[in-house]
Amino acid sequence: MAAVVVVSLGGWLLWRAWGDGGPPGAGRPAAGGSSDAAAGGSDGKKGAGSDGTAAPGDRLKGRTVLLDPGHNPHNRDHGREIGRQVDIGTGRKECDTTGTATDDGYAEASFTLDVARRARTLLQHEGAKVIFTQDGDRPYGPCVDERAAAGNKAHADAAVSIHADGSAAGNRGFHVILPARVSAGPADTSAIVGPARKLGERLAGRFATATGSARSNYIGGGTGLDTRSDLGGLNLSHVPKVFIECGNMRDPKDAAQLTDAGWREKAARGITAGITDFLTR
Repeated sequence: MAAVVVVSLGGWLLWRAWGDGGPPGAGRPAAGGSSDAAAGGSDGKKGAGSDGTAAPGDRLKGRTVLLDPGHNPHNRDHGREIGRQVDIGTGRKECDTTGTATDDGYAEASFTLDVARRARTLLQHEGAKVIFTQDGDRPYGPCVDERAAAGNKAHADAAVSIHADGSAAGNRGFHVILPARVSAGPADTSAIVGPARKLGERLAGRFATATGSARSNYIGGGTGLDTRSDLGGLNLSHVPKVFIECGNMRDPKDAAQLTDAGWREKAARGITAGITDFLTR
């Protein structure tokens, strides 16, 4: 997410995109639409266990999860629109950005959609209703304030924005971004700072276990956690929300993982496990 190309109003050449679906093995949109088409799946669902605990397929029944695939594969074609400034409480920022890419041109926006779609399937199998902010079905965006509003409107029990970083080569690993305590303009995170930290801690732990990836060696002092007050998607959220930077697309070793479909499935399982852990403990 960090390596963002500044867009001029006249258009630009960003990078060779891999296409909306990403490389072979990429996830696909849910049948019949995208943004909130993912209301709880029923395949393989079973009743509660004999000990009264929820069986797999029921653990997230009645829960709503907001998944926010970072950026949009079409943002590169809409510089004027995504360059519009929006109020995030602590200042004004671009509506949205293009995101980063690997040196071979695999776009962050393709990565985030693929992982989010995989996680949606897994969460639905746990009984959750899953809402998307975008599913490659919009010409651009949505803007960061709209992304936060989507979770608020859905009264999501948990919200996760999925990204990959764009730092220097040699900077490796994942990190989870937590909301800072902000009270300014339309932003007030006082009610979500505590729950969001719990979500972030459980997400980081489960993601590390599922992927085998190390926590960031350049952000968070080895904790894999970072707190920020400059992200509209967090500042404007009224529900527990975090960002996850799944790796560094500009590092060759991290990029080899991010472009591998098998690793992306592990990433989706880690995200699902972290959300499930947060909502069931």
